Amino acid sequence: MPVLDFFWTMLWFFLLVAWIWVMIAVIADIFRSDDMGGASKAIWMIFVIIVPWLGVLVYVIARGDGMAKRNMKTAQEAEEARRAYIQDAAGGGSTADELEKLAGLKNSGVLSDAEYEAQKSKLLA
Repeated sequence: MPVLDFFWTMLWFFLLVAWIWVMIAVIADIFRSDDMGGASKAIWMIFVIIVPWLGVLVYVIARGDGMAKRNMKTAQEAEEARRAYIQDAAGGGSTADELEKLAGLKNSGVLSDAEYEAQKSKLLA
C-alpha cells in the first residue's frame, strides 16, 4: 500500500501545482487585459478569489479567446524584442550604417567601384 499512497500523493501534488499555475495565468490575464476598466478587473478578482473554481471556469469560458490573443501578442512582442537585441548585439545596424561602412571601405581602397556598386545595390534592394 505505501506505493499506492505515494502515487496518490504525487497525483494530488500535480493537481495542486496545475491549479496554482492556472490561477496565476488567470490573475495575470485580468491585470494584463486592456479592454477592461478598473472596476471590472476588481469584480473579476473578487470572483476568482472568493469562488476560485467557479470564478476561473467562468473567466476561461467568457474571456478565453481574448486570453489566447493576449498571450499570442505578448509572445510576438517578446520575439520581436529578442530579434532586435540579437541584431543589435551582432552589429547589424541600419542600411545607412552599412552604406557608410561600404563607403569607408571604398575610400580606403579595399573595395573597387564595381564591388561597391554591387554591394550598394544589394543593400538598397
